[in-house]
Amino acid sequence: MPDKLTEQMKELAVENMVKNLTVLRTMLHLSQVELATLIGVGRQTLVAIETRKRKMTWSTFLSLLFVFSQNKETNSLLEIFGIYSAEMKDIYSDINS
Repeated sequence: MPDKLTEQMKELAVENMVKNLTVLRTMLHLSQVELATLIGVGRQTLVAIETRKRKMTWSTFLSLLFVFSQNKETNSLLEIFGIYSAEMKDIYSDINS
């Protein structure tokens, strides 16, 4: 079990978030403006990420992960979609210990 995330693990998680971002946002009934405001980016940035014209940063990924993990329905999909892996859960659960 790694004690930190590899770049490959991060890239896969980000890619899976991008693939499923529209679905997750829609499940929370959030507009692009509302979600962008929640995570501290502009609407144009979020649109560019959703349309794959801009690469998602790790900090944006973590902000989105926090938002989606706070909702019961979207939280359950994070692992199914390969966004929040068991390795990530182990690493981040150690932070609170």
